[in-house]
Amino acid sequence: MQRILAIAWLTWKAALRFKLFLVIAVLLIGAVVGLPLVIQDDGTAQGFTQIILTYTLSVITGLLGISTLWLACGTLARDIEECQMQVVATKPVARWQIWLGKWLGIVSLNAALLAISGGCVYGLLEWRATKLPAVEQKVLREQVLVARGTAKEQVDKAEIDAETEQELQEQLKSKPVDKVDVAEVRRLISEQVKARLQIVPPSYQRTWKIDLGFAKNYLAGKPLQLRVKFNSAQKNASGTFVAFWQIGDPASPKSVRLEPMSLSPDTFHEFAIPPDLFDANGVLTITFGNPNDTALLFPLDDGMEVLYPEAGFALNFARGLFIIFCWMAMVAALGLMAASYLSFPVASFFALAMMLVVLSSGTLAESVDSGSVAAGNEETGEAGHSVADVVLIPAFKGILTVANLANNFSPVDALSTGRSITWSELGKAFAQIVLLLGGGMSLLGIFLFSRRELATAQGTQ
Repeated sequence: MQRILAIAWLTWKAALRFKLFLVIAVLLIGAVVGLPLVIQDDGTAQGFTQIILTYTLSVITGLLGISTLWLACGTLARDIEECQMQVVATKPVARWQIWLGKWLGIVSLNAALLAISGGCVYGLLEWRATKLPAVEQKVLREQVLVARGTAKEQVDKAEIDAETEQELQEQLKSKPVDKVDVAEVRRLISEQVKARLQIVPPSYQRTWKIDLGFAKNYLAGKPLQLRVKFNSAQKNASGTFVAFWQIGDPASPKSVRLEPMSLSPDTFHEFAIPPDLFDANGVLTITFGNPNDTALLFPLDDGMEVLYPEAGFALNFARGLFIIFCWMAMVAALGLMAASYLSFPVASFFALAMMLVVLSSGTLAESVDSGSVAAGNEETGEAGHSVADVVLIPAFKGILTVANLANNFSPVDALSTGRSITWSELGKAFAQIVLLLGGGMSLLGIFLFSRRELATAQGTQ
């Protein structure tokens, strides 16, 4: 361990000698302080705070990611190209110790930079919050500067799949289709089955029964919020739709009817509901009435959520920073892995290309969902087909499976909306991002570095 720490200290000295640590620290602090001066918000304290969290944390993640990638590729590749690594390798230090020492040095640099920039963001938020009126401060403490748990209605995917398969078989009997089109037909039927669960026709109502689970034991008297989103196929002159809400079991005398609301589609709305309206089993009943002349669709994934207070903002903010730290640890392993066998320019290009592939996972997911890389016909609804689908679609699925190990965590979105980042989510992030992805890259990087001929790094004459 002493040898690994010695290599890590040498990495720190190199970063300090070349002023990298100082430059990145100044950029991060400048971004945290400067962004609130130029960003535009909706005029509310809640909107301003959410924008600060979103933009500052996104900039911090971007700057740290780029600097980590550059440093990880340069610190190993340049040491080899400038013949400094040959001197270190002749000492009683194993190559795996050199590799891990470099990684530990970069990771500890990131930890220090993240702590500095994160502390500035937290201090700025708390300072700005004290300057607001008491009413606005209450809103912030209940909806943004807080850690709120989330409860949703459980969707029985097995039942949806079974109903989809049943309707598919009935349709195939009455109207046979080519084998290549079966997957697309199944997808369309599945969307129709889901639509029946999501759509609220005019003059109809939809009821959600949401189990609060263990949280019911400490939510007595505490405020809750609903976070809703719906879509509409038709627009009206006002651009909004009337919503009737009843909270609690309609058969219970405690149930409450809220005042009619005018809500816009395709956006999230949060509003408070009275406390203690869930039953003895912790089930909260929510009924929506649609008095409009068009159907409204509430997505199964995020159409209806109950938000409840779970913890304080400071601890939740620290957990969010830890997930960003896990991302930086993985990026450091990626850069070092590339530099273990490639020159600095090639390693940087390769690592950056891998990052771009991960960032393009949304495009890959669309191709996988459609079953083809070719564009379909929007007028007829026919799916596209390509001879490359046989190879590319399975490859895209594999890339998405790996990329989602890191992309499934969204600390910036969670913090900006006051969502709780649980300890189980934190442990899962560390296991998937650092141990699985970062560990796999580290093993491959150490293997490549151990097999590399250092004496041939510079040409002989």
